[in-house]
Amino acid sequence: MDNYPQSQLRPGRSYPAGGATDVTPSHLSPRPNYALLLNRYRIMGSNESGGFGTVLTCWDTRLQRRVAIKRMPLVAQAGYARETSTIEEALAEARTSSMLAHPNIVTVFDFEIDPAYAYLVMEYVDGLTLAELLSRVEGGTLTGDECAYLVESVAKALQFAHDNGVLHLDIKPSNIMIDHSGVVKLCDFGMATLASAAGYGGARGGTVGYMPPEQIDGDLVDERCDVFSLAVVVWQSLTGSNPFASNSAEESRRKIDRGPKPALSKTNPEYEGMAEEALMQALDPNPSSRIPSIEAFSSEVSFGLGDSAQGADSIRLLMGQDEASQASEGDWNPSDLPLSYRYPWLGGLFERGGAALATAVLSVPLAPHILSGAGGTWTGDGAVSCAILCAIATAVAALWQPAGAALVAVGLALAIGLGGEGGAASVMLPAAIVALFLCWWIKFGTREKLSTPAVLLSAALSTPCGGIAPSAYAFAPLGAAATAMGGWFFATIYVSARSAGFSAPATATALLSLAGSAETWAALLGCTFSAAIGSAITRFRPTTGMGVFGQISATLIFLFSQAVVHRVKNGGIWEAPSWDSVGVAVVLCVLLCITTAIRGPQPAEEEVEDIHELA
Repeated sequence: MDNYPQSQLRPGRSYPAGGATDVTPSHLSPRPNYALLLNRYRIMGSNESGGFGTVLTCWDTRLQRRVAIKRMPLVAQAGYARETSTIEEALAEARTSSMLAHPNIVTVFDFEIDPAYAYLVMEYVDGLTLAELLSRVEGGTLTGDECAYLVESVAKALQFAHDNGVLHLDIKPSNIMIDHSGVVKLCDFGMATLASAAGYGGARGGTVGYMPPEQIDGDLVDERCDVFSLAVVVWQSLTGSNPFASNSAEESRRKIDRGPKPALSKTNPEYEGMAEEALMQALDPNPSSRIPSIEAFSSEVSFGLGDSAQGADSIRLLMGQDEASQASEGDWNPSDLPLSYRYPWLGGLFERGGAALATAVLSVPLAPHILSGAGGTWTGDGAVSCAILCAIATAVAALWQPAGAALVAVGLALAIGLGGEGGAASVMLPAAIVALFLCWWIKFGTREKLSTPAVLLSAALSTPCGGIAPSAYAFAPLGAAATAMGGWFFATIYVSARSAGFSAPATATALLSLAGSAETWAALLGCTFSAAIGSAITRFRPTTGMGVFGQISATLIFLFSQAVVHRVKNGGIWEAPSWDSVGVAVVLCVLLCITTAIRGPQPAEEEVEDIHELA
């Protein structure tokens, strides 16, 4: 390959593979809460593809592979009337056209629609579009050999489509893909007709600068329309510019009538002769004067441009350089994805299991006191009733996770209120518990499936730090602060009530004693502040590394706050926190770091909204 000129890649730039988005692991932001597209595909990234549709890079959770999904809105633009029958006809044509099977055509796996969108599920091409490749090479041009190979490859795809009665009608560099092995693939068959029916893309859904006059005018089109568009792509690849590029279809039409300027041979004398003559004939404004078939066009142009075999070697070398430039970021492997991408059911299992476990642990001590206060017993048959009561609460929490925290809060209020001692405390304390809990639950608890373990874990572990790690993981800063604070209050009341045998007066006395202590409020502030800071760090940049850093930061802040609490308690003498608190905080931090690494961190609020809009 040293005996002929080659295009050289420009240094210092990185370009996304697949023509959609950079989804290498180092740039992938795991987003476990994103809804599955079509109940199957986890969105990994997106790329706006002009005025008609969006290309999404997705993970197929069923077949465990990357796919590219083109999502096309089926809504009319201003000035276009949407006819249902026209849309349906276009959808049928697009579905049929997109199912062409050929080595030089991007494989289509599925075609789905809903009332607003059409979804084309395609193979993920690990490489570049021709537009991206041209932007990378010196001068924005390919050699004659490389163009000869390009023309032959695209022509094979088009000839196969034409033999099956399908026109492309939107051939352009961004619809020509080249994978890292140098294989050229044409994509978006049938999309031009669908675009036109939906009111996008101008006449017949093509792209200004690549459409021939008959397509611009909305006249009948045939194979010669694709011949013209491919000739424009070849001209652009050889010269670095589109001779008919314009801001409007009318201006592009005038340029076509004048012919491409300057002449190809003036740009490069090597192209004088058969190649230039074939291109000029293919670019004739009059369809009847053009080369009649894509096969004839390919034969004449590729023969006049050079050696397509050497061009194939050169293209493979170029794509190999691109692959090598991305190697510094590591070879992509499906195992690099968080498990939540590959197995989305794991997220639900984690959320349901956590809610059910926290509910069960706290319900067991409450059930006997609730039954006893209601006139029953908790021995003999009563033990069975307790078990049934706990099982029901656990099952409800598993079915709807936020309900677990609500059931435990109501259970605590009932256990205290039904203590049988009467008095104002038996009414006021349960009422205060329910009222305060509802303030948190309505605002935050019902919006997050991890709310139950986040708010109940402190009580389940009998330590104020239990809710910090899950709150920082599950909630935005305000929600994390409110949940950590709510968990601290609930744990304090629950532990005090349990120590007092769920006696309302004794529980109230214990709580009043704690309220008069400065260290109590210092501990509360420490829990609240550490959860908020941990959440803010996690969401500053929603990556696994930042999620782990957020958890570690929250833990360190809490441990420091505990040291401050002990200093207040000991009259200004610094003392290390109790090993119980340290141990629980560290263990929870490690568990949530592992969870973040496996499941992925929670995204920022605006990103959740964006991706749910895509899904």
